[in-house]
Amino acid sequence: MNHIIIADDERAIANIIRFNLVQEGYSVSIAADGEECLQMVSKQEPDLLLLDVMMPKKDGFQVLKEIRRKYKFPIIMITAKEEEVDKVLGLELGADDYVVKPFSVRELIARVKANLRRNEISKGDEGESNIVFEDLLIDIGKFEVQRNGKVIDLTLREFELLKFLASSPEQVFSREQLLEEVWGYEYYGDIRTVDVTVRRLREKVEKGKGEFKYIKTKRGVGYYFGGK
Repeated sequence: MNHIIIADDERAIANIIRFNLVQEGYSVSIAADGEECLQMVSKQEPDLLLLDVMMPKKDGFQVLKEIRRKYKFPIIMITAKEEEVDKVLGLELGADDYVVKPFSVRELIARVKANLRRNEISKGDEGESNIVFEDLLIDIGKFEVQRNGKVIDLTLREFELLKFLASSPEQVFSREQLLEEVWGYEYYGDIRTVDVTVRRLREKVEKGKGEFKYIKTKRGVGYYFGGK
């Protein structure tokens, strides 16, 4: 049974989310503030975290940064703000997804299922062969990427995106295709999630700004991995 932690100081909302997740067969714990969330994660590493941005003691962004130093399980940010900067910041710090209040329970559960499913698929891919492209090594079993022998720190979603593109070099994928294949959903996806993750991934694996050897853009279409 997958375990989910909800970190949200609005107890009424957290209880509604917990009720619906339990109905879907998940075990659920609730943290009322950022510090309690970090304590829960250290004691019982969850399969997924629903993390509200606005919380007392430590806000969601602070919690996210601390968690990503050690853990790679899926994190979905919950925010009441519509501003683009909040969504982008969450993704930049390593969140896998986000939902904006008010949201439908159906949408939230769909995103939870999609992120958990992708996580399980990733674990099942450990027997695949490593991918090598020039000075870049994608170690499937270790969920690790190296360039010239130096390990590059990636989130699970960044790793999954790179692995997916590199598995089909020179094949162009639209943002919608990448949402379906890497994030695991179609209708509820936001293509800006793909753009932010690509930008963050490029900052980590590419050598210079504006010169993309690995992850390339096909203007008006989507992204592809540089072929041999």
